[in-house]
Order: sequence, then C-alpha cells, then structure tokens
Amino acid sequence: MIPTRIPFHRHVLAAPLALALAACGGEESDMPANPGEPITAIEAPEGTSWTETVTVSDDGGHVLGNPDAPLKLIEYASHTCGACAAFATQGKPPLKRDYISTGVVSIEQREVFLNTFDVVLATMIQCGPPERVHALSDEVWGNLQQVMSGVQQNGEAIQAAGNLPIEQRFVRIAELAGFLEFFAARGLSADEARICLSDANAIETMVRELDALAQEDEVTGTPTFLLNGNRVDGTQWGAVEPALQNAGARPAE
Repeated sequence: MIPTRIPFHRHVLAAPLALALAACGGEESDMPANPGEPITAIEAPEGTSWTETVTVSDDGGHVLGNPDAPLKLIEYASHTCGACAAFATQGKPPLKRDYISTGVVSIEQREVFLNTFDVVLATMIQCGPPERVHALSDEVWGNLQQVMSGVQQNGEAIQAAGNLPIEQRFVRIAELAGFLEFFAARGLSADEARICLSDANAIETMVRELDALAQEDEVTGTPTFLLNGNRVDGTQWGAVEPALQNAGARPAE
C-alpha cells in the first residue's frame, strides 16, 4: 500500500515501531515511449566521469551526474522501502550507463523518512563524503534483507532503545541492528558512525528540512520521481525511461 502521507518528522525521531519493510510505490506505468527531440550529449571535464560526479544541491539532496544537466530527475526514496530497492537494483544501472553518462540527465536523491530506521540509515550514509552517498545507498538497497535482518532479530531491545536520550538512541539502534558492522565493511568506521549518530541537532535538522521538501512536493509514496519539476507517472524504470526519452534523452552510443 502507498502511505497516504509522509510521516511528520517528530514521528520518525520517536521510539521505533516494529518494522515491516515498506511496500511502497505503485504499479509501473505502461506509458509507451514517444521520444522527443534528442538533446546532444555533454562531455564531462577531462579526467572525470558524470557517473562518478556527486554534488549537493541547494535543497540538500545528493546529485549524481552533471549538476547542470538539462534533464534533472529527482527521486524521493526511503531506505527501508522495497520498491526503492527494486529501482536501485533494476533501474539505477541502466540509468547511469545509458543516460547519466551522457551528461544530459542527473538524478538527485532526497530522503523520505517512513520510520526511525530510515533516519539511522540516512545519517550513516551521509556521514562520509558526498561522493559516497549514492554508492552506499545502493549498497543498502541491494542488500536490504540482510541490512534489516538485525532489526527483525532484536526488535524488543531496539524498541527499548527508543527510550534513550536522542544523543544515545540512534547509536544504540545501529549497534543492535548490526548497521555498524554493515557500514564498517563498506568504509565507514564504527567510530565515525557513532559521532554522526550522536549529533542530535544535525539529525533533527536533516529530518525537518527533508520532510518539508517532501511535503512541499506532495510526496505520498516512495519512490516518487520528478523530472524537471513534473511528476513521473510510475515508480520503476519502465516508467522513468520513457519519461526521459520523451524529454529528449537518448542512450549513450
């Protein structure tokens, strides 16, 4: 089911509830491709690649690709959302290979917080340098069942951790859920993660600001895609690719 609204930020900062992986999104669009006038590819600066270029937008999202791309795709996504994981594993590879690589398309990732675990995971993903955000997000989505297995196994202790002061709460949840070990194996040390997870002011600011963006764009489910400000009618690659082609994107030759 698509949630009828994105939870208010105070809800996701409260004690965690028992988790059922979010069955988000909806049916994939069957809209046929109707390619528009093609946009000429834009070369990356010498020695660089658009598929490895990450910048932070004015709204705090992480943009993969040419920051000045004429086609700007925004994805509102939750790290505990199964439909988001499906797009990351099935749609992100061809998106990067065929479209972002041309410099014509960029994708900006914006967090949606459906539960406390989204807050913990997003904090850890953003704890390192910006250029690692998309890669770490894809690691989480590509291994979602493994990532969340500790939550299922330690639900009672994690629920109790929700009563700790906020400076301790997210660190303890990450410890109990096994998130620290998962991220340590991917380059974020446990000590670095603990520092980020104990920064209550930074976490509250992140959640408040990104929740406000989702509310402003009337996001009611994840993933939600906007292309140059217009909502894409669908949640998976089969809907996103036709929208890109209709706007003038073409696969890399």
